[in-house]
Amino acid sequence: MSAIRVAFQGERGAYREQAALAIFAARGSGSPELVPQPTFDAVFAAVESADCDYGVVPMENSLAGSVHRNYDLLLQHDLHIVAEHNLRVSHCLIAHPGVELREIRRVYSHPQALAQCSGFLRRHGLEAVATGDTAGSARLIREQELRGVGAIASGRAARIYELEVLAQSIEDRPDNQTRFFVIGREMLRFAGPAKTTLIMGTAHRPGALHSCLGAFARRGINLMRLESRPSRARPWEYIFYVDCEGHAEDPAVAQALEELQGLATYLKVLGSFPLDR
Repeated sequence: MSAIRVAFQGERGAYREQAALAIFAARGSGSPELVPQPTFDAVFAAVESADCDYGVVPMENSLAGSVHRNYDLLLQHDLHIVAEHNLRVSHCLIAHPGVELREIRRVYSHPQALAQCSGFLRRHGLEAVATGDTAGSARLIREQELRGVGAIASGRAARIYELEVLAQSIEDRPDNQTRFFVIGREMLRFAGPAKTTLIMGTAHRPGALHSCLGAFARRGINLMRLESRPSRARPWEYIFYVDCEGHAEDPAVAQALEELQGLATYLKVLGSFPLDR
């Protein structure tokens, strides 16, 4: 039996790779074949085309907020969320062996990682340079032999690219976490507590959102997240991403979704999946 192929954006040593390993180890799926992709768009395309079985994408960080591009891609692609995973993210400042912190002038990393470590960068007077990936930044300074330049990445990335850790746990808060989604072509069956994620659009009139949210409130369904994003249909109109407790097939949630069909201008259930607290 061939290994499950799992797409992630970035280079070896990326937090997305780390999350993929943790997720599929917990599922007892053996060692997946991890397939790096250059962009989030490429991750979604690889899964939709069946080149990969699943994709792992970051959705939200407890310090830096949502990864809006991936929410937009969920809207554009006919894929399902099949799992979530909360990863404790501990950032390191890494550089070439022998380079000291006082020699570093610029730091490369993904914009989210730079935002999560903004306090450290400020205190040390370091210039932040945005790149496409944390591990890719580590690879860049190794391959180009950049001196006076550091990268914010994981300790695992430092080991992979034979770099030295100059400072550990440099994130602004010790409870820094990133929530990842696993995306697939089909919904999976499971037992236990569930969460459902959906997208809805509302009419452009007073009380429209209140009426839609009432479909959950009347049935005692806990809403865990509500976020608006600009609608691509018309300027200054919005769609809403909603997380609620329960599975889409649970009687109360199913009734709420049925009621929403008559209230919302647009409704798409992105997936029901095991709740990762």
